[in-house]
Amino acid sequence: MSYDENEPSARPRRIGRGNLTIAIAALVPTALAGWLVWQTMSGPDENEPPKVLPLPSGQTTAGKPGATASGPASSPGTSPSTSPAKSPSAGKNSGARPLAGKVVVVDPGHNPGNFKHTSEINKLVDIGTNRKECDTTGTATADGYTEAEFTRDVSQRLRTLLEKQGATVTFTHDNDRAFGPCVDERARIGNKAGADAIISIHADGAAVGDRGFHVILPALVKAGAADTTKIVGPSRELGERIAGRFVYSTGSAPSNYVGDGTGLDVRKDLGGLNLSTVPKVFIECGNMRDPLDAALLKNSAWRQQAAQGMADGITGYLVG
Repeated sequence: MSYDENEPSARPRRIGRGNLTIAIAALVPTALAGWLVWQTMSGPDENEPPKVLPLPSGQTTAGKPGATASGPASSPGTSPSTSPAKSPSAGKNSGARPLAGKVVVVDPGHNPGNFKHTSEINKLVDIGTNRKECDTTGTATADGYTEAEFTRDVSQRLRTLLEKQGATVTFTHDNDRAFGPCVDERARIGNKAGADAIISIHADGAAVGDRGFHVILPALVKAGAADTTKIVGPSRELGERIAGRFVYSTGSAPSNYVGDGTGLDVRKDLGGLNLSTVPKVFIECGNMRDPLDAALLKNSAWRQQAAQGMADGITGYLVG
């Protein structure tokens, strides 16, 4: 799903390009390498390792110029790596807890119970620029694996990784609510926690052939209860870091249908971003309606790699 709060159903939908105002030169080598990897991937079964490749050593992978990641390189025609890429936080400082004292809020997109509470999630809430539905059901793969199931699984994996590094991790919901929470409440939870970073995890519901991931950044919004003035810059840095590390960890390419190849999109229609007062991004990890992307999203090993990419990006943002 592209988190379009105008859409209360799980109907597949293609998102627009939005108001993309950024281009990240440092991500271009990563995007190109990811694209080549992505072209060779086929969808694994749940018990198969995902067919992804780490980037060659020396490729720029973080959002800041000059940031690099080293990892095992594979030549064309060789067998892909079947284990997650090495975390940039591993190595001589692997025993450290670099995120001690940091608060990260993880927002699993949607709720499995939303399907049973359509009247409640269709309730309109104020997102500053206008009023939108409380939440949506999210999308699903052709065989019924729901976005809400996916986001909960990846969120739990991400929490484990972040807590190992010393972070205090708060969820907006954790299998403890019948539906929701609404998008305005999700924002308030992060604000109240005084989060150093927030990530809202999703998967898209676009057309077959639309593939890859993208990170959604808050636009400059100042209307009603929404004022993103102070978070636009930090959120952009957070998003760049996550996008770069996501490519490296999963081998997935930036979206071929939104973001002009950067893996980044800027939007002003999402209440979860508009109402946030702390750095926050959304990530659409892939397209559940495309069979190749769907096969990856359903694969547990790939989901672990996705969580690792997010964790590494958040760590890079918080500790530099």
